[in-house]
Amino acid sequence: QVQLVESGGGLVQAGGSLRLSCAASGRTFSSYAMGWFRQAPGKEREFVAAISWSGGSTYYADSVKGRFTISRDNAKNTVYLQMNSLKPEDTAVYYCNAAVSVATMHTPIGSWGQGTQVTVSS
Repeated sequence: QVQLVESGGGLVQAGGSLRLSCAASGRTFSSYAMGWFRQAPGKEREFVAAISWSGGSTYYADSVKGRFTISRDNAKNTVYLQMNSLKPEDTAVYYCNAAVSVATMHTPIGSWGQGTQVTVSS
């Protein structure tokens, strides 16, 4: 099973940027699609972005499209989320996970990590 460790969160002012990282265990990392999710206080976890195993295809929630960029480095078993033009409504705990394909990202297969807190002040 894929295990994941997120990092890179922090406190930033509105309009600022952060880059999140997700380190994955396992030699089969490069065969999985990867995704980022977030959960704000009192809300359900929601999809943010996904990337295919090759990195050739990316998908974004409408709320982050044009501001966030997902990427991956299969040699380092790591997926990234570059977040620009951050808004207070982006405040949440951010998680990553793996899936067999981007189409099945709604049923991820990895163990959820502890996440990384992103707080955007107004």
